[in-house]
Amino acid sequence: MKNIIYIKNIFLVQIAGNQVNPVFCDLKIEDGKIAEIIPKEFNAFVNGEYDSEISKDYYDAKGSVATIPMINFHEHIYSRLAKGLNIKGSTENFHKILKNLWWKLDLMLDEDMIRASALMTVFESIRNGTTYIFDHHSSPNSTKGSLKVIADTLSEFGLRGTICFEVTDRNGLELTKQAVQENYDFIESNGENFKGMFGLHASFTLKDQTLRFVSNLIKDFETGIHIHLCEDKIDREISEKKFDASPLERLFKFNLVNSKSLLAHGIHLKKKEYRKIAEIGAAIALNPDSNMNNSVGLPEFKKFPAKLKLLPGTDGMHSNISKTIKQLFLLYRHYGGSFADTFSFLQRIYFNQIDFVKKYFDDFTTLNLNERADLIIWDYVPVNQLTAENFWGHFVYAVLERQPKTVIQNGKFYLKDFQLQFNVDSFEKEIIKQGMRLKEKFES
Repeated sequence: MKNIIYIKNIFLVQIAGNQVNPVFCDLKIEDGKIAEIIPKEFNAFVNGEYDSEISKDYYDAKGSVATIPMINFHEHIYSRLAKGLNIKGSTENFHKILKNLWWKLDLMLDEDMIRASALMTVFESIRNGTTYIFDHHSSPNSTKGSLKVIADTLSEFGLRGTICFEVTDRNGLELTKQAVQENYDFIESNGENFKGMFGLHASFTLKDQTLRFVSNLIKDFETGIHIHLCEDKIDREISEKKFDASPLERLFKFNLVNSKSLLAHGIHLKKKEYRKIAEIGAAIALNPDSNMNNSVGLPEFKKFPAKLKLLPGTDGMHSNISKTIKQLFLLYRHYGGSFADTFSFLQRIYFNQIDFVKKYFDDFTTLNLNERADLIIWDYVPVNQLTAENFWGHFVYAVLERQPKTVIQNGKFYLKDFQLQFNVDSFEKEIIKQGMRLKEKFES
């Protein structure tokens, strides 16, 4: 039996190349694909001419805007239970935040906590319309099989993305080997919904021999690395002192950067380094909320060459990518960008994300006929006719300020009129249980 959804009165924001094409229409979704698009007149909808067509067999979007899903290009699912912890050590700089919070917390995670963190991420992500996640995981004392736990949990609720395990030398050789093996095993088991990348922590925690070993391993895989790059000035300072090379120079030395690589943050880079990244086609995931929270600085947007791929991330602070995109827009404007340049910057990020995600999911939707039915229906009805020319103004000042009211992934409702379409209560109790366990361990 075919799975069919009929949606009436929706502003579908289709994409062709680097252009949007908003179409007011009715939709037929069949077996996870957009099977039919029937254009309609928005003015006729406003005048009530379509009211008589509605029946219980249809989902009425009531004129709301529908877009492609949100994509989180730098997530830390393992951080989800780190709420309300009493941090006993100093947090006066980034290195001490790492030592006294994150490098302490990740050692305490076990399989139950990892699964609970993934569940919490599911609920937060779907409610925010984020259904594609590029996760960077760390649980050194519970390494083996941890990526599968995350992938299985997220897949159960329709999410897709890439996952990797953070390789670092800060915990000793044996745990480094386990982290490398976990990446290798998961990449080999690539499925339809989750792919593997090769995870690396910042270069200042990685020895040359580890980078060389990883380089030799990934030659046979059609994947990229996912690494923290120059998030804080300490990455450059320690790398240059210990290895007589900048973090990026070390990555290029061992041929670790390619067009499928994801470099998180990239704040303390030089113009020539941005150019090298752009030339090879790798992307930088920008995480402004986290950067301000950790007081590590913000990217200098004017240093970015035109061809550098820029993507939105959250660095584990939240799942609200629309907030990240709005933040980047406002920061660019704050630093003196004209409105024209700032809107161009926004569009660059929007289309860069589609180009990059398609390197891992070539079936990522652009909301055209016969494509995957992955879409967000926002709690916003345009106050005038939505067009290719005025869409971005609606997007920045209205869509990004609203919540998704409905989320459809692969032709299935996961959020419908603000309600998650599964029983949340039992899962939330397990999340709380594991959060209490982690707090007790962390503060003991």
